[in-house]
Amino acid sequence: MAGAPTAVNAPPAPSPKGLTRIVAASLVGTTIEWYDYFLYGSAAALVFGKVFFPKSDPLTGTLLAFLTYAIGFAARPLGALVFGHFGDRIGRKQLLVVSLLMMGVSSALIGCVPGYASIGIAAPILLTTLRVVQGFALGGEWGGAVLLVSEHGDARRRGFWASWPQGGAPAGNLIAVGVLSLMTSVQSDASFVAWGWRIPFLFSAVLVGIGLWVRLSVDESPLFKAAQAKAAARAAADGPAEPSPLVSVLRQHWRDILVAMGARIAENISYYVITAFVLTYCVDHLGLAKQTALNAVLIGSAVQFCLIPMFGALSDRVGRKPVYLVGAVGVGVWAWAFFGLLDTRSFPMLVLAVTVGLVFHSAMYAPQAAFFSELFATRMRFSGASIGAQFASVAAGAPAPLIAVALLAHYGDSTPVSVYLSLAAVVTVIALLFAKETRGRDLAEVVPDGAAAVPARAQAGTAAGAAADATDAAAV
Repeated sequence: MAGAPTAVNAPPAPSPKGLTRIVAASLVGTTIEWYDYFLYGSAAALVFGKVFFPKSDPLTGTLLAFLTYAIGFAARPLGALVFGHFGDRIGRKQLLVVSLLMMGVSSALIGCVPGYASIGIAAPILLTTLRVVQGFALGGEWGGAVLLVSEHGDARRRGFWASWPQGGAPAGNLIAVGVLSLMTSVQSDASFVAWGWRIPFLFSAVLVGIGLWVRLSVDESPLFKAAQAKAAARAAADGPAEPSPLVSVLRQHWRDILVAMGARIAENISYYVITAFVLTYCVDHLGLAKQTALNAVLIGSAVQFCLIPMFGALSDRVGRKPVYLVGAVGVGVWAWAFFGLLDTRSFPMLVLAVTVGLVFHSAMYAPQAAFFSELFATRMRFSGASIGAQFASVAAGAPAPLIAVALLAHYGDSTPVSVYLSLAAVVTVIALLFAKETRGRDLAEVVPDGAAAVPARAQAGTAAGAAADATDAAAV
């Protein structure tokens, strides 16, 4: 676990107007990236089985479509490693621009991929390749976006401000599902399968242009710039060579990485079951219209977007762990009511099932940005937060819809899926019990227990220490 934080001369907090601009830039960027990412999940549930795996029965085709969906998650840890390394070396902002471009271009190209009927097996191969690019980009997006906000703000309201980029997930899902819902409402099923589903993907090109314009307008994290200047001063004074961020974080913060991974399990699994698998369950298992299922997720996502900053603010008052625990326990319990409400085939009950599930998910997701940021030291924070979040996604979010569909196909009812969600909640609760409360930590310096590195100011009388101290003062 990370020990008590050691504060060093922190850069002054930006003005409220400056912080608002930074939050808006992170929110817009993450919304666009999540729009692209979730659009794939919704399309996989509704149409990809028919377009790219037409020779399979409907449930098997959907299963194969979710397999390509899951493969994208496998690239997220690689993206976390690469983006984390360079994000800790050259800065948060530049890497966020790269991730946005990669995500937007790959999504627009998905809208151009011919179906199986046109080019055969090459169609699902191209689809899967572009999904891998999406996953790689998202692996770097999350850490950079939440850190840019966390490192600009102050400790007192960090949970609130850092939760806004988290709102990009429901906002992106809201737009993705909304666009798909609009397309299905104005088209026949045949037209939607033939070409209508492509329009939301092609729309990504427009959104990326907006996102780039916003992101290029913000400044680099002041904490990162101060830490970078300090490292440069040490190097100029012939101080010890700084190990790579990946080596440092695995050596000094491995317990915190495990906590972050465990905390992600219930959050990640529940989200993809509630928002992606629910479409398959309602349409293929219950025989409901696509529009009905999409509208339920649409309403739930709108409510979640409003709740995330509220739960973030609550975590500033009572702590990250209590809010997160409420969400984890709530998801584990709600799993047993969720499918019962869906089985009524009543639209109000569908909305209730999805919305309450997303309320509990919000209680986990909102404080997560500040919580993970507060676990790691500045020069390895991008790597640590990204690795903890994205490696967990391979075991959690990646196979969640796949496992849920397989359980439903094998057992014929939802009880095993409820068990699956409850077990995920248990894992997260255990991880949180091993975590320390991080609310109020000064991000200027977080030194883990047993860290090998000694802060420069402790190196009294050395040239490297004096140069580092001088650089700290100049940076501040």
